[in-house]
Amino acid sequence: MTRWLLILLFAAQVQAQPSDPLEARTQLLAAQLRCLVCQNQTIADSNAPLAVDLKNQVRSQLAAGKSEADVIDYMTARYGDFVLYKPPVKGSTLLLWGGPALLLLGALGGLALALRRRARSPDAAFEPDPMENDDDPAR
Repeated sequence: MTRWLLILLFAAQVQAQPSDPLEARTQLLAAQLRCLVCQNQTIADSNAPLAVDLKNQVRSQLAAGKSEADVIDYMTARYGDFVLYKPPVKGSTLLLWGGPALLLLGALGGLALALRRRARSPDAAFEPDPMENDDDPAR
């Protein structure tokens, strides 16, 4: 049983790898471009009609002799930096790259401020622990 499973997995791997150099270049480039419909997938991973069209455009441009850089330049000129799965760091994308760090710093600053205020508060500002004031001798 295990032998057949391994054979099937190997056959699926062999079939999944493109033998055509053009198809391999297309898949490599499609993995660098974002699906404009799904937005969290590359056009290589997406089955959306627009992603299929973009893959076909990439394939036809590569078949016409254009380089990978030419295809990426064409896509960014047409759709902007958003089409790149890893957009470049520049002025217009600075918030995209630095935003998570700014949010983390803000959250840590807010936490530090809240803990500092809590440490300065008198004990009377907090609710008493119900277990400390329990007069029940059974406990």
